[in-house]
Amino acid sequence: MTENHSTVHRLSSSVGQTMIDFLVIGHVVQDVVPEGYTVGGTTTYSSITARNLGRRPGIVTRLAPDFVLPPVLHDVAVARVSSAQTTTFHNIYHDGHRQQFLLSVADAIQPDDVPAEWRAAPIVHLGPLARELDPRFATLFPHSLVGVTPQGWLRQWDESKRVRMRPWKEAREILPHVDVLVLSEEDLNGDAALMDEYARLTRIAVMTQGREGCVVFTQGQARHIPGFPAREVDPTGAGDVFAAAFFIRLQETQDPFDAARFANAVASFCVQAPGVAGIPTRSQVEERLSNSRIVL
Repeated sequence: MTENHSTVHRLSSSVGQTMIDFLVIGHVVQDVVPEGYTVGGTTTYSSITARNLGRRPGIVTRLAPDFVLPPVLHDVAVARVSSAQTTTFHNIYHDGHRQQFLLSVADAIQPDDVPAEWRAAPIVHLGPLARELDPRFATLFPHSLVGVTPQGWLRQWDESKRVRMRPWKEAREILPHVDVLVLSEEDLNGDAALMDEYARLTRIAVMTQGREGCVVFTQGQARHIPGFPAREVDPTGAGDVFAAAFFIRLQETQDPFDAARFANAVASFCVQAPGVAGIPTRSQVEERLSNSRIVL
């Protein structure tokens, strides 16, 4: 397999290269855990969320040839391009804050890595984790709802492999071409003014606030949407789960506030179990929404 040709791996015979309706682009990663490694990254959490909510997801990524796609990605189509390494993170949580180390980085993803049949997907999630996507990706899907989670553009790392924040230099090249930006208060690194700037550059911007819910910025207004009570076990991936759910519900209803309430409900399940185990089905989400006293 050469660098400029992708291979689509089908983990279920029902998933085909031409059948996806939710495309997520970014590195599938390995996360270090006490038992060894577990699969992670925006692509993993977003695609599983889409699948559990009734969509047919596909991932475009770069991976080392020896990386074995895990069973949790069943019914997810994966277009993988060979790389010398698989992106690997080590996350250490303490008092709600994360210290992160980037142990290895796969090659950057290129526009040609996206199968032609997938470029018409109705929803596209750009989810870089280690600056593996360049701004060109924002313009590749003019007929799709394009959402962005920018963590990978907000990271830099040094010889010690410690990950630190960096200014999002690419924001002005990317945001005018996409429909939705989702990022967390933590991503802003204490600079709330950045959110106002980002909101002016794109159609809809959402700032997640953990258990407090989120703030939706659209058409010059900002509106807080409260979260759902949840007993937090593992916050990893909750922002990516929220984002995928928001994009899906927005595409269904065209209502960003309804999408935020729906995504808050989905994310409230995610944090209640380790890894991807807590990502709910649509029926679970609908039951939680119907039993909730939270109204818009």
